[in-house]
Amino acid sequence: MIEKEAMYKLTYGLFVLTTTDGEKQNGCIVNTVSMITDSPKRITVFVNNANYSAELLKKTGVFNVSVLTESAPFDIFKQFGFSSGRDTDKFAGGRYATSENGLYYLPEHTNAVLSAKVVDSYDYGSHTLFVAEVTEAKTLSSEKSVSYEYYLNHIKPKPEAKKESAGKKWVCKICGYVYEGEELPPDYICPICKHPAEDFELIG
Repeated sequence: MIEKEAMYKLTYGLFVLTTTDGEKQNGCIVNTVSMITDSPKRITVFVNNANYSAELLKKTGVFNVSVLTESAPFDIFKQFGFSSGRDTDKFAGGRYATSENGLYYLPEHTNAVLSAKVVDSYDYGSHTLFVAEVTEAKTLSSEKSVSYEYYLNHIKPKPEAKKESAGKKWVCKICGYVYEGEELPPDYICPICKHPAEDFELIG
């Protein structure tokens, strides 16, 4: 079943993308999921090729998207966004539910879950854009989706103030890591989520 209201939750947000290697399930934080056609209902998701989930998605072609809400604690972002799932179990000890396609999603701090099957993909070097047909979409709550700005201002812990500033600051729009220096190198890679310099924005 596909609920239209669940599709509307993709307008903006931060999402947990769930993939699988056939045995273990993996998850990562993504911030680019968009609906592109209404009939059939198709979405796109942009995933960093350095992320283990991109590798799994290319192999299996199925995934879930949990749309996170403003009540999502920082622990969720640490669990799914700050490390590779290649050698760890991202869902170990956590609470999850299973959708019709057999993949996990987060039942808490999530206002909608979508399941999809990849129908096409486009490699852009550092990232791959996956085009997928939605097979299931359901609404879980009426709470607002979390925006990146809300995450940065209300969820991500504030760094301790330093006595002397190293210069300008750039923040990773994916995980919130802050780089300080006079210039952000064009080939810089985030040490936390492995996203490139183009996913950073100047904040000071």
